[in-house]
Amino acid sequence: MQNDNTVFSWPITVYYEDTDAGGVVYHANYLKYFERARTEYLRSIGFKQNDLLQQNISFVVRNIDVDFIERARLDEQLIVRSYVSKLKKATVMFCQEIVNHQEVTLCKAMVKVACIDIEKLKPIAIPHYIYQEISNGDI
Repeated sequence: MQNDNTVFSWPITVYYEDTDAGGVVYHANYLKYFERARTEYLRSIGFKQNDLLQQNISFVVRNIDVDFIERARLDEQLIVRSYVSKLKKATVMFCQEIVNHQEVTLCKAMVKVACIDIEKLKPIAIPHYIYQEISNGDI
């Protein structure tokens, strides 16, 4: 991962609803954990999803590359770590990982999100005030 002062960490608890019959986290739920962490990252720098939607702005997943490494299990306390690895005019690349309390990496992902105009469903430049906060790197 990145330098600790630029990494955003978000805690996750594995609930029964997240798992299969064997108590192992279902693969699609890792994507939900990553999504929650990106949402909370935006909130931590001052941008709530609902406020962005009211401004006709949304961030949508453009591409995701996921590596499932180890299993997460029912009742585990996990941490989702995220940092911005690349910031462009209309996209943000997040490097994310999920670790357990023993610091074992369970899943990693590179997630490219695009800023869009939600009425036109077309990419737009990330508004300057958002770009500035993301580029500050003070997560």
